[in-house]
Amino acid sequence: MPELNYVSAVNAALHRAMDEFPEAIAFGEDFAIPGGVFTASKGLRDRFGERVFDTPISEAAILGGAIGAAVRGRRPIVEIMWVDFFLVALDQIVNQAANVRYVSQGELTAPLTVRTQQGVLAGSCAQHSQSLEAIFAHVPGLIVGLPATPQDAYDMLLSAIAADDPAVVIEHRSLYFGPRAPVSVDGPIEPVGGARVRRAGEDVTLVTWGAMLGAAVSAAEQLADEGVSVELIDARWLAPFDTATVTASVEKTGRLVIAHEANVSGGFGAEVAARIANEALWSLEAPIVRVGLPDSRIPAAPVLQRALVPGAEQIAAALRETVAVPA
Repeated sequence: MPELNYVSAVNAALHRAMDEFPEAIAFGEDFAIPGGVFTASKGLRDRFGERVFDTPISEAAILGGAIGAAVRGRRPIVEIMWVDFFLVALDQIVNQAANVRYVSQGELTAPLTVRTQQGVLAGSCAQHSQSLEAIFAHVPGLIVGLPATPQDAYDMLLSAIAADDPAVVIEHRSLYFGPRAPVSVDGPIEPVGGARVRRAGEDVTLVTWGAMLGAAVSAAEQLADEGVSVELIDARWLAPFDTATVTASVEKTGRLVIAHEANVSGGFGAEVAARIANEALWSLEAPIVRVGLPDSRIPAAPVLQRALVPGAEQIAAALRETVAVPA
């Protein structure tokens, strides 16, 4: 079992997908010959030749071409460099790709996968720092996943590529060159969906996804030292969302905290809260608490970023507040 960091796991998944799906093609800006801005596509062009190619700087053209190729029998894997720039191609993904199966009465599918990156990194500016997963999870017909570990970066990308509907896999740039971990690369490709209980607990449920998982683990460890047992759930997939796993946990703990890097208003945490209010309202012993970025643009100055982006201390404070509410 090789030890891979996050970006190496993405690279390994891309190589396996190109091997196992002869109809797959892969492309994007600086994707082929340069090997990707973050080295995620390194070596693909050398190994797979013209099936891997560079594109002009046009997100609309990249996704338009991918949709056309997908409905004609290919399995495109494309990179949109930064989720912020995905916005100039929303028509292609929202009005076209997500509708292919529906408007063709099921005769056509669009098995395309879009890899993109989001989130705050020290010095990143307002146009390179947004967390926009809720926009894509809002659209019926799209698969949306946010892997947080090297193993999930590998497994979830393969799951998305194997799916016959359009998928958006959102990676976080801060995770790319993190620590290496053993990654199983020989297992079967899993179907899309399913949360992971990263830590079992009895007193409060903590739900998160993406890069916020690391801060959530630290917060849960802090609370454990204080005698509070936190059940930590990594949602992983926002569409389809594993409501059942979260509901079962809240029915056990009676309390729920949701943490994400996206700003609070309209963040996907609101959807999670609404679902649990519907499914497990009478199990709740305290109000649901959401932790997220304040409703602010994101500054480039690292010191200001640290003041805004929630971390382990903010999550731990929310957990303490929740468990302090009398049952």
